[in-house]
Amino acid sequence: MINANQHCSHGTKPKPTSAVSFKGLVCIAGLIGGLSACGADQGGEPEVTPRFGAIALEIAPETLSSQPARRNALRNAYFGDLHVHTDYSFDAYAFGTVATPYDAYRYAKGEAIPHPAGFDVKLNRPLDFYAVTDHAMFLGAVKAAADTSTAFSREPHVQDLHNINAPENQNTESLSQRVTAFTQFLPETVQRIVGGETDPAILDNIAKNAWEDSVAAANLHYEPGRFTTFAAYEYTSSTDERGNLHRNVIFRDTDKLPVMPFSRFHSQNPEGLWDWMDGLRSQGIEALSIPHNSNGSNGAMFEMVDWSGAAIDAEYANQRARNEPLVEITQVKGTSETHPLLSPEDEWANFEIMPYRVATTLYSEPKGSYAREALLNGLTLEDQGVPNAYQFGFIAASDTHNAASSLDEQTYFSKVGLLDSNGGLRGSEPLSAGDAELIEAAGRVQIKNVGGKQYASGAYETWGASGLTGVWAEENTREAIYGAFRRKETFATSGPRMQVRLFAGYDFDSSNLNDSNSLGQAYKDGVPMGAELHSREADTPQLLAWASADPNSARLQRLQIVKGWTVDGSHREQVYDVACSDGGQVNPETHRCPDNGATVDLSDCSVSPGLGAGALQAHWTDPSFDPEHRAFYYVRALENPTCRWSTWDALRAGVAPREDLQATIQERAWSSPIWYVPK
Repeated sequence: MINANQHCSHGTKPKPTSAVSFKGLVCIAGLIGGLSACGADQGGEPEVTPRFGAIALEIAPETLSSQPARRNALRNAYFGDLHVHTDYSFDAYAFGTVATPYDAYRYAKGEAIPHPAGFDVKLNRPLDFYAVTDHAMFLGAVKAAADTSTAFSREPHVQDLHNINAPENQNTESLSQRVTAFTQFLPETVQRIVGGETDPAILDNIAKNAWEDSVAAANLHYEPGRFTTFAAYEYTSSTDERGNLHRNVIFRDTDKLPVMPFSRFHSQNPEGLWDWMDGLRSQGIEALSIPHNSNGSNGAMFEMVDWSGAAIDAEYANQRARNEPLVEITQVKGTSETHPLLSPEDEWANFEIMPYRVATTLYSEPKGSYAREALLNGLTLEDQGVPNAYQFGFIAASDTHNAASSLDEQTYFSKVGLLDSNGGLRGSEPLSAGDAELIEAAGRVQIKNVGGKQYASGAYETWGASGLTGVWAEENTREAIYGAFRRKETFATSGPRMQVRLFAGYDFDSSNLNDSNSLGQAYKDGVPMGAELHSREADTPQLLAWASADPNSARLQRLQIVKGWTVDGSHREQVYDVACSDGGQVNPETHRCPDNGATVDLSDCSVSPGLGAGALQAHWTDPSFDPEHRAFYYVRALENPTCRWSTWDALRAGVAPREDLQATIQERAWSSPIWYVPK
């Protein structure tokens, strides 16, 4: 068994181990209900026995589809969601989700599935890949507690969870009971296990069975060449101050996997997760982890120190970069690209900002919480002679807890089942008397007076209809898409299926990237997003940037390149418009396109006809390039303005949009960066 204090200690990195122990449960903090934080290390050598074996779930080859795939050396754009919760997640099930991993994959393929509130949800187009990422912590436990046929359901502290998702109980009127039962379940289960009253083997077996079933669902729905699935899960940890440290772990293959996922129960410290992943990799099991909601980390996600508080060194930097090549920069719970306080010269920095720590309304410190600043910190590390711990690519995901990604502003249904299933509950419409009573009874959010009307207020109104991961891959298979993850040839969108590409090199011309010969030349003579471009004496890098609009969304307004660099240890950043729609020309002094005049009629959410571009591209040279300075560059493409989901909700309800929320947004896509490396 492992001493609980080992996991609480900020100076100890637990190593990969083999039989699950729940002694570390007392370290759980920062979840719903505000569980107790970790205590101080009481000293002494922790007793460590192997806990985690790598080999399990040997998958029979005949269970995998052998449908042939078509390869394209110049790579295709594929879209998917790598952050999806189903009924095996403790919070999703508690809030009404009964959709299984099998249902989630059917949804991604284009089928309709039921929302917990009773209506059907369906994508307007199928996706290319999907990963169910249920919480490893308490995996399957709440579902098992509710099922009165299980041994766990007979535990005295779970009686109020019995049959919570029976048809007669799946309604918003049950919110108060659900929230109370759920918030009591977490700390009481922890205390009973630590006190020896509940056998941890019960929860071990529940988790093992749920994990095996999740993998089976991924394999059943994997169709190489058509639809790709991944074995995956979420590692859900936080600091003692409730700063979010969540990661999704994606496995490349399913022929050999760990018997159970590594969770917060095994280490509060993400460095323990990386140790475990390194141990798996040494046995031929390849995986990567993807941090998300850094915006809610209270500055903890991208610190310049390790868990013990020591300055980042080469060992830490190399391990983090090896295990975390990607970062999720937008999802339902806000966007983590940058923040107005960090990028005051960026007019588009205030995009879907969720200002709270996850699952709270506590302020989250921006510094250390946003991706652009982390990229700059990575350059600073290199300037100091330390490897770049933050040389990551970009993805986006939904973090749905309904098994179904909610990606469209007009049809947005949010993410937490019964708790935000209508406009009143999620704060976009004035509260009905019934909704107000439910919210007060559940103790979930505040009620705020805006313009003489009462609204639900908290975090939900700051959420968004986001997002999707895009990859450039040779074919739609696990091997090819995972390969794109590893080389960081990925891009993120806030929901629409925009496509973006970025290349850097020294011998480009202004050829059209829609042309296969020019695209082949770009790959041959340059490097794509996610790569490094090393200096070439007396030459200035050239960038080829390209974006195309989603035909089912608004047209493009502008194409931008975001640059970050360091000078004598200080950070610099600049946003350059590099291509304008509607015949506009970039002002060489301000580096901005003129406004193309696109507007939104808030009475019906119609947009200006005939404005915007179907595609934008640029052959661009950095006007402030200095060959001595490290730098990164990434593309950001912006659509014309459209209605935000909260405005669509208000329109359907026949009321004016809530005046303290943005009525419109500009959907966008981001490429992964390219890093310039000086001599």
